[in-house]
Amino acid sequence: MAESDKTGWWSLGQHWMEYWTDALQRGLLFCDVLRERGDTYLEHAASGNPPVLVFDFDIIMDGRELPQPVNYALAAIRPPANCTPTDPSLRPFVVIDPRAGHGPGIGGFKMDSEIGIALRQGHPCYFVMFFPVPVPGQTIECVWKAEKAFLKRVRELHPGNAGKPFAIGNCQGGWALAMVAASAPDDVGPILLAGSPLSYWAGVAGKNPMRYQGGLLGGTWLASLTGDLGHGQFDGAHLVSNFEQLDPANTYWKKGHHLYSHIDTERGRFLEFERWWGGHYLLNKEEMEWISQNLFVGNRLSRGEVYLDEGAVRIDLRQIRSPIIVFASWGDNITPPQQALYWIADLYNSVEDIRSNEQTIVYCLHEQIGHLGIFVSAGVANKEHSELASALDLIDVLPPGLYEAVITDTHPETPGLQYLQGRYVIRFEPREVEDILALGDGREGERAFQVVKRVAEINQQLYDCFVSPWVRASGSPWTAHLMREMHPSRFERRWFSSRNPLLGGLSDWADKVRAARKPVSQDNPFWQWQHTVSDWTASWLDGYRDQRDALKEMTFRAVYDAPLTAALVGLHPKRAYHVPGYQAGWERDEMLRLKKRELEQHYSEGGAVDGFLRLLIYVAIGNGVVDVRPFNAIRRVMQDTGLGEDLTLEAFKQVVRRQTWLVRNDEKRALATIKDLLPTDQQREMALELVMLLLSAAGPISVDKQQRLGRMALAMGVPGARPAAPEPSAEAAPPSSAPAAKKPRAPRSRKSAAAK
Repeated sequence: MAESDKTGWWSLGQHWMEYWTDALQRGLLFCDVLRERGDTYLEHAASGNPPVLVFDFDIIMDGRELPQPVNYALAAIRPPANCTPTDPSLRPFVVIDPRAGHGPGIGGFKMDSEIGIALRQGHPCYFVMFFPVPVPGQTIECVWKAEKAFLKRVRELHPGNAGKPFAIGNCQGGWALAMVAASAPDDVGPILLAGSPLSYWAGVAGKNPMRYQGGLLGGTWLASLTGDLGHGQFDGAHLVSNFEQLDPANTYWKKGHHLYSHIDTERGRFLEFERWWGGHYLLNKEEMEWISQNLFVGNRLSRGEVYLDEGAVRIDLRQIRSPIIVFASWGDNITPPQQALYWIADLYNSVEDIRSNEQTIVYCLHEQIGHLGIFVSAGVANKEHSELASALDLIDVLPPGLYEAVITDTHPETPGLQYLQGRYVIRFEPREVEDILALGDGREGERAFQVVKRVAEINQQLYDCFVSPWVRASGSPWTAHLMREMHPSRFERRWFSSRNPLLGGLSDWADKVRAARKPVSQDNPFWQWQHTVSDWTASWLDGYRDQRDALKEMTFRAVYDAPLTAALVGLHPKRAYHVPGYQAGWERDEMLRLKKRELEQHYSEGGAVDGFLRLLIYVAIGNGVVDVRPFNAIRRVMQDTGLGEDLTLEAFKQVVRRQTWLVRNDEKRALATIKDLLPTDQQREMALELVMLLLSAAGPISVDKQQRLGRMALAMGVPGARPAAPEPSAEAAPPSSAPAAKKPRAPRSRKSAAAK
């Protein structure tokens, strides 16, 4: 044998020994981490499954003491010692976590989170938490009343002019927040629905298989059966298992292999996440029935078909008065963008309908982050959540309409850096309802879900009448407890813990391995081969998932698109899918007529602030894009000039909306009456110069805006106010031809609340 061959075999043998030494060490450390996970689960359960928040908190309102008790509570978050002190005068934040099988805390899982962002900006922060076991007799209506009471309490604690509480609803907490905001609009400020489904039938053919689950199971009766087997309680572990089955490659291979291959660095992160992922909570049977019948299968929320308080309160999402912010992601397989946004098309035929209803809707789409990443990703927290929170006052004063929030990075040449607080620029681009529908492939695919709804109602009645009494009679608290403890997710954690005598010496062996640890080199051929096999395994499981989901969809369509099935449940087989639109009626028309008559009186009424904002709105309304830089510049100018020093944020919002309506209603009249608001030449010149300065904060002034500036200058009789043509580059510095604003500093007794 040649010397080179011997050297090659010797080298390969060394690689082989190094790899297997490392593999055995990794395997033992991997098992030890699973043991620690089991111990953490048992410890967490023994302590009552408290929230997994990394922040200290004080419970200031316990839902178990309300007239209709619930297992919810309102907690005030205490900022860490190294964090910005809370400023009570700032707008309070309220985070509502999802009760979808897991415990609370994902909104404050780490410092780079929704709660952490709020605390870093100095906002008072509150958290709506819940306990593991529901109160007997607790219903979704009880929870709705409790959350209304919580938000009312926060509003009472912060009665200043900073604005109503900003509420964030994560996933299932989003639809709960939307119901509260629609029924108690006076106590809720802007709301952020993060990964929250509101239109449950929506989706794209070939994707989003979770929406077919209800039809394949025959409706909602299985949720009732599970509740009966649980002696009136639904085990949240079943919901978690459903989520896990969406991505079997991650559940059964990638997550474990990632821990195994990064065992020296991933232990802490894995155990931290598993503490939340393995903490399963319970729901009452009545709660789960309401959710499955009204939302998952019934899809009643976005259609205004949800009634509470014995039918006295109809939940109509059009009644939400504060801005609605929707954050969704194309990588989310639990709440795809269609389910997060199609409720807009359910409620409104056009953007003009949105404006007539004086509703402001903003949405932001992430390109790839998964469902959990919306809440736990540090990148999302420091970009999307942070920028949306920073631009909250701007969102609050946006004119009614539909906007997409676009967040871009900055560079040293970006115009208006002095008006930014961080590294990103956020702007709000106007959109149409057609843009929302274009996110999917049409709505004809939702027609089959009408049949599912009818089938579910029939099967539910059959179950309630003929099966449920027998199941309830044969069950007991002991059998329900045994079934919960034998659930695979709980059984696995209990078995792989220090309570198992077979694992008694595992921790000692793990300590010895750590002391003698010899990680394999990354260029080891067997290590590389391992990752290749891992990729093959994940690809095979992904292929299985795709075939499974395709079979599900094909079966669903074969059953529920069949004319026979539709005819059997009383639906016309050839019916066209129709989303029931909102019929305003004569009352709405009369209200709009009276409002128009009232607003038209303001064409010639108002002061310098009204005139300045009308001028700015008239020039900027051309393309409708709203940039954060001019808004921040407005605040600085108003602070420096004393303009509107007594104007609160709410009053500022009303002025902006009023002047926007006046300009949109009749531009010619808005131009003709501008002199009534700015009676002196000095006021008109200064207002025009300020507008030119503010517009240039976002870059060169466009040709369209220059033309509008010229028309406004002509209407006001201001000579020589023609800004230079824009530079070719959109990212160039502000044009030097834009004159500097006059900044007289008038004596002031206090700052304007709108400028804070």
